[in-house]
Amino acid sequence: MSFTDQFTEYHKDILQEIGNIGAAHAATSLSQLIDKKIDLTVPSVRLVTFDDMMEIVGGPDRVIVSVFLRIEGDAPGSMFFVLPPHQANRIIARMTNSSFSIEDNPEDDIAISAIHELGNILSGSYLSSLSDFTNLRVQPSVPSVAVDMVGAVLSFGLIELSQVSDYAIVVDTTLSDSDGQEDIEGHFFLLPDPDSFETIFEALGVHKYE
Repeated sequence: MSFTDQFTEYHKDILQEIGNIGAAHAATSLSQLIDKKIDLTVPSVRLVTFDDMMEIVGGPDRVIVSVFLRIEGDAPGSMFFVLPPHQANRIIARMTNSSFSIEDNPEDDIAISAIHELGNILSGSYLSSLSDFTNLRVQPSVPSVAVDMVGAVLSFGLIELSQVSDYAIVVDTTLSDSDGQEDIEGHFFLLPDPDSFETIFEALGVHKYE
């Protein structure tokens, strides 16, 4: 039986706690960046198939804003942070005090820089939390930003991985601030390379066939 078949509520609880701590660190960094109190929460953590990934964000033909990066170190893998364009616009507006439409200006330097910075803060916070829990050395690569259909964006990171694995960890992320505006909801997709699933959980003391 594969390790993913052994994925239990206990595993999810561990990942939820890692996500909560990472979100708290990210919220502090974002609050300092935009000089406004930001709350980040992680409502749920799930193990999903690659097909489920596409449906979670609206199907392969829906346009999304995505931050993609590679995880390097002891537990290599890939990571996406994705959100709808209208919510990306709201993030950009909060970070730059300007109004943007990233769909109309997908190569705007200021907008892309803001999304880059958001990706750096979130991925760095989550991976730092994971490293603290596991004592594994993991760090993000420089992120890349894309505005495209779900199928095109996600397949970029799945082509090689899909030959050896079918699963990703999704970390739902909700951002809110003191203005009381509608929450901004995005999704982190963590795609450990196949051996990294076992590396991560064994580092947490959860062995393959528990």
